[in-house]
Parts: sequence; structure tokens; C-alpha cells
Amino acid sequence: MIAGDDRACRVVVTGVGMITPIGIGRERFWSAAQSGASGVTEIARFDTSRYKVHRGCEVHDFDFERVVGAPPPAGMGRASQLAVAATHLAFADAGLDGARREEVTIGVSVGTTCGEIQILEQADQARVSDGEDAIPWQSLCHHPAAMIPAHVGHWFGAAGPNVIIPTACAAGNYSIGWAFDAIRFGRADVMVAGGTDPFSRVAFTGFARLGSVAADRCQPFDRSRRGILVGEGAGIIVLESLERALGRGAPILAEMLGYAISADGHHMTAPDPQGDGISRAIGLAVESAGIAPAEVDYINAHGTGTPVNDKVETLAIKRVFGQHAYDLCVSSTKSMIGHTMGAASAIEAITSVLALHDGVVPPTTNYETPDPDCDLDYVPNAARRRALTVALNNAIAFGGNNSCLVLRRFEG
Repeated sequence: MIAGDDRACRVVVTGVGMITPIGIGRERFWSAAQSGASGVTEIARFDTSRYKVHRGCEVHDFDFERVVGAPPPAGMGRASQLAVAATHLAFADAGLDGARREEVTIGVSVGTTCGEIQILEQADQARVSDGEDAIPWQSLCHHPAAMIPAHVGHWFGAAGPNVIIPTACAAGNYSIGWAFDAIRFGRADVMVAGGTDPFSRVAFTGFARLGSVAADRCQPFDRSRRGILVGEGAGIIVLESLERALGRGAPILAEMLGYAISADGHHMTAPDPQGDGISRAIGLAVESAGIAPAEVDYINAHGTGTPVNDKVETLAIKRVFGQHAYDLCVSSTKSMIGHTMGAASAIEAITSVLALHDGVVPPTTNYETPDPDCDLDYVPNAARRRALTVALNNAIAFGGNNSCLVLRRFEG
């Protein structure tokens, strides 16, 4: 990213859409997030009797046709359905649902961890139950992860850039960063960007075998934290140039100032214990935005509720901000909606946008016992009204993929 390049325009967020375990659509989600609602239920997607844990964060009330107004085409997987529905909500929120698509170059950038994993899981179950001949192998080739943004692009007539970014649990941030650059340098008039992931037996099993799944609740930064809760969902934001947004009288929710990505090169699942990669992403993001660290008010943390991640993320924040770290509000949306994989940082970016817009910091729920290794202000259990100017959105993923977005309250 080129900070301060005179070719680059200002980029603003004009709409948001989300499908989450605590609410579908901006109004329902944001009201639930401010109240500290829990999306935790007994898992219905598959039988968990062989597992030690049985709870997760599924979206039980999602109906594609009810959200979008038309049934999904045959063969569209749940990841694509979630992404298309979230985009529909984001376009409506941005006042673009009636736009003439041929007059606007729309690009799509979507992140994911597991893609259309449920389709593969169904095929595998058919193999186990009914034998090799029961598997429609030819249909599986129609569901690579790249079909997710393709479905979004086709549904909304988007003729601009179309990319899938599979950088695990940081993929939502990566896709928004990619879209930010596309707007800044004129590659599209409008970008829809975010992430999507359905509830996955593969992800659930993998995290369970790592011993990283909590029994019944996620407790980020709490001394008693035991791990994540696997979730599902989608989050999409609409990005436009400030000039274009003002020209059409768009509702401007926030301005995006910059972002940065980094890699740890340390371990496939564990972050660098000194927080080197994470702090580098945060520091470079602040630098790219052209602001001083002291201007940051709020950080929506990756905050998984795993012992190592929360400790290292706290350390990284203190490395970048020094004493100012203790003046920041830091909270974790995962305490309410679980870990939605590739959708996580996209939904959390939306949370950061709404926090800036409304001057409300959502809470970290289930916080009971302070941890000396996690000694920042995590906004425990109750939302807090605070005038916010700049927010960061952190995301950390397996493989050492780190990312940070910088957003600012829009004031003209």
C-alpha cells in the first residue's frame, strides 16, 4: 500500500450487511451486540455425541429467500448464500439496491477459511453411508471457493474485479484491504468486500483436536479462558470513494484510512510469542493511515479466547501503543458470536464501523476474572458510550497471517 500517494482518493464505508448468530441485518445485529447477546446453542448441524464439546454459534434463522426476496439457484452452497444475502443487505443499507448496474463498475472481494465445505462434507457422508457410487463427483468441481465471489458478482451484475482470498481467519480483513486499494486507485467505482463461512464439521473437529474449543462459552482475555466456540456467518461492507459517495448523497458510516498485513514465519498455528508479527501489522497499519498511535480510541481485537492468542495480542498492542494502550477500549465480538472463521474479521470490521458511527463500544462478554497477562480495558460485560474517532480491527490467522484495518469516524 502506498500511503500519501496523490493519485489515491479517500475511501468511505457506505453500507454494511451481516448474517450472524445474534442477528441478521444491521439493526438486529447491532442491537444484540450492544446488549451483549449470546449466539451459543447446542450444535444442530451434525451429531456431536462423539465429541467432548457440543455447543457452537450457528445461524438458525437464516432463510435466503426471506432475506433476498428470491430462492437461491440450484447448487448454490451455504457459503455463497450467506455472502449473497449479506451483500443484498449491504447494498440496501448503502442505498444501492436500485442502482443501474451497467452504469457502475462493481467489484467483489470475499475472504473465506473453508469455502463451500458443507458440500464436501455431505459428499463424504454419502461415501460413508452409501458407498463411492453415491457421490456425485462431477458436481464437486462446481464448488471451489472462487465460486463464492462469482455468485455474488453474478447475482448483482458486478463486472469489476472479482477475487477470493483464503487467508484463513484473517481473510475478511485481507479482502477489505484489497477492496480499499481497488477504490483508492480507480479499479472499481464500488467494492463489496468481506468474508463468509458456514458451520463446518471439519473446522469444529480440527479445533477440537487441538484442544482449542471451550465447553460452553468464549471468554476472551479472562484468566479462565479455555478456547473458541466455532461459529458461522457472513459480513459485507460497501466501499466507495468519498467523491462518489457525496455525489450520490450516500449515507457515510465511516472512513477507511489504511491497513497492513504481515506474516509471523513462526508456526503453523501459534503466533510468535513476543507478538512480533501482530505488532508489525498494527504499527504499519497506523503508519499507513497517517495518524499518530495516540489518536486511536478503540481496538476490535481478534480476541479468540484461547490462552496464547489473547496473551500475545495484548502484548502486541502494548508494544505498539506503550502507555496509551491503557487508555484504549479493547473488546472481542467473538465473545458473543463465536469464531466465524473467514467471516470473523469482516463482521468485526462492521462492528468497528458501527461503534465509530454511534459512539458505542460493544462489550467483551463472559469476562469474570482478570488475567495479569491481559491487563488492558476490555470493556467487560456491558457496552460503553464513548466518543470515538479512530478504531482498529485486528485479525490473526493460522500460518502467521496478521492484519489490521484503520477506520475513522466520518466528519466531512
